[in-house]
Amino acid sequence: MSRSRDESGQALILALGGSLFLLAAALALVAIAGAVTGKGRVQRAADLVAISAVRSMRDDLPRLLSPPRLGDGRPNPEHLGKAAYLARARAAGLRAARGNEVDPERARIEFPDAATFAPVRARVTIVAGLREGGGHRVEASAVAEAAAPYGGPTSEEGTSMASGGGYAGPLVMRDGEGMRPDVGAAYDQMAAAARADGLVLIVVSGFRSDAEQAELFAAHPDPTWVAPPGQSLHRCATELDLGPSSAYGWLASNAGRFGFVQRYSWEAWHFGYGAGPAPCSPAGEALTATGGSAAMLASTSLPSFVPPQYRDPILKSAARWKLPPALMAGQLMAESGFDPSAGSPAGAQGIAQFMPSSAAAYGLTNPYDPVAAIDAEAHLMSDLLRQFGSPELALAAYNAGPAPVESCHCIPPYPETQAYVTRILALIGGAGAIAMPSFEVRLVA
Repeated sequence: MSRSRDESGQALILALGGSLFLLAAALALVAIAGAVTGKGRVQRAADLVAISAVRSMRDDLPRLLSPPRLGDGRPNPEHLGKAAYLARARAAGLRAARGNEVDPERARIEFPDAATFAPVRARVTIVAGLREGGGHRVEASAVAEAAAPYGGPTSEEGTSMASGGGYAGPLVMRDGEGMRPDVGAAYDQMAAAARADGLVLIVVSGFRSDAEQAELFAAHPDPTWVAPPGQSLHRCATELDLGPSSAYGWLASNAGRFGFVQRYSWEAWHFGYGAGPAPCSPAGEALTATGGSAAMLASTSLPSFVPPQYRDPILKSAARWKLPPALMAGQLMAESGFDPSAGSPAGAQGIAQFMPSSAAAYGLTNPYDPVAAIDAEAHLMSDLLRQFGSPELALAAYNAGPAPVESCHCIPPYPETQAYVTRILALIGGAGAIAMPSFEVRLVA
């Protein structure tokens, strides 16, 4: 009986010891699980903070690039200085931190490319103490980086063919809405003029197929405001519904300068293009993706200093490489004054002043062939825009080479390069006059 009591006591001690071990192990697993869960939560919060900051930068970028002053010298109310631009991005990120239960003081938001002309990157570091189930406090840290790089035109900014009734020719896209190519060219110029006056235009609606019109009419069956299917001029790809409402007065006073007419007195947003072929006409469908003949687009897509013989090649290459035609025109003017036989002491050749090595890299066998050189220039500038994200940096890289620009992500402190970029922007009316493709937001780290 004595041995039995001893064995029972030992068994009890062993059982208690085993229970304590299991309890300790369970607590350890809870702590580990809490750490893993906490890390995941903080990482997701860091991702959202970074994305929120960069979305703010993407949305504010047109204001950053708009001219500081209006044509009459008054301050442009739409212009946003870089300090305010970055402050708004930081505030957006901190709002996202609070929304994800992260103390804003624990979130550090930095802008790696803050020294550049147009920053588009945000890096977020969060070190947070989180209280998981069971009352355990977990320290978790995370780093996220997001960017809105120039990625070339998305499918929303390219070209397509209209279908579904009415117009059946090529469409160009602005703000995700389709329109006839000549309408797009005229709209770009009107939008640039509006930006110079402190307004940012938005295309709310463009081409609509008969099926889309039928759906819209079914939802709003009032012909005063919505035309029945088959009767709306939107099916002709010549009509644009524009915003915001703050631009209605400007549009009423200025749209006619660019070939647009207000179709209906009670619709301050609806403007149709009246300077080209008639809506839904064979001549309208015959337009190419670049908008047809150079004469049709001469007054809407290119500066007046472009010689007539080079307008069509510039427009075609700009459409092929998705590049603003005005940017190409200003560059060719600065490079050679449109002289196809130009040369430089450094060895640059032709209208676009290609060095032999660059010409070879872009398949340009004869730099003195102006049409081929213009296309190669567009190809190279498209690549540089994709690499550096802004017209200024792309121009600087074209002049000084990509390496100096890459090393500082800025316009290098070379007098020749700085004068080159300044002259081109002055020729075309500033970076705000260039219609650039939209930016996407993505996590990069």
